[in-house]
Amino acid sequence: MVTILIVDDETNLRETVGYNLRREGHQVLQAADGPAALGAVERESPDLIILDVMLPGMDGFEICRRVRQRSNVPILMLTAKDSEIDRVVGLELGADDYVVKPFSMRELTARVRAMLRRSQLAVTAAASWERAEPGTRLEVDGLSIDLLRRRIVCRGEPVHLKPKEFDLLAYLAAHPGRVFTREVLLENVWGYDYAGDTRTVDVHIRSLREKLGESADTPRWIETVRGVGYRCREGSG
Repeated sequence: MVTILIVDDETNLRETVGYNLRREGHQVLQAADGPAALGAVERESPDLIILDVMLPGMDGFEICRRVRQRSNVPILMLTAKDSEIDRVVGLELGADDYVVKPFSMRELTARVRAMLRRSQLAVTAAASWERAEPGTRLEVDGLSIDLLRRRIVCRGEPVHLKPKEFDLLAYLAAHPGRVFTREVLLENVWGYDYAGDTRTVDVHIRSLREKLGESADTPRWIETVRGVGYRCREGSG
């Protein structure tokens, strides 16, 4: 049984969302503030977190940041209507998806189902890599991507990436020179039924570039193809 933690200070919202998720067959935990949420994550290790941005004391961004320091659990953030900055900040901190308030229960449960499917696909992929031959890796112009251990070495130095950043970089590097639209990257890296917008790709590309120490103007690995999307360069000097 999947365990889902709902973090929101509105009791009615928690109860309504919890009721609908239990109807889907999930076990539901609830927290009304940051300390309670972090305690639940530590004790219960939920399979997914639904996290409101606007919370008393410790906001959802800080909770997301702290959770990401210890766990890769999928996080679905609840953001204010038309607040693009909330969505971008949440994605940069490691949230996997977002729903804008007010939302329909049908939309929320669909997002939850999609995230759980992607999470299970990631577990399956990790298991297949564990069965693969040791040393399975991609090499691109001084960048080494170890698919078995999910490790990155850039110019001889290890680089620590978030899970989705790793997946995105590995996908691009596996097809050097090929240009992918944002929609195709969403479909193949996030999952065919991902319901977020294409800004998600841009946020992760920007974070990848920062961690790899390159700029958009003079990319060594990830190149922007204006009006189309992104590609991993086949090699440069």
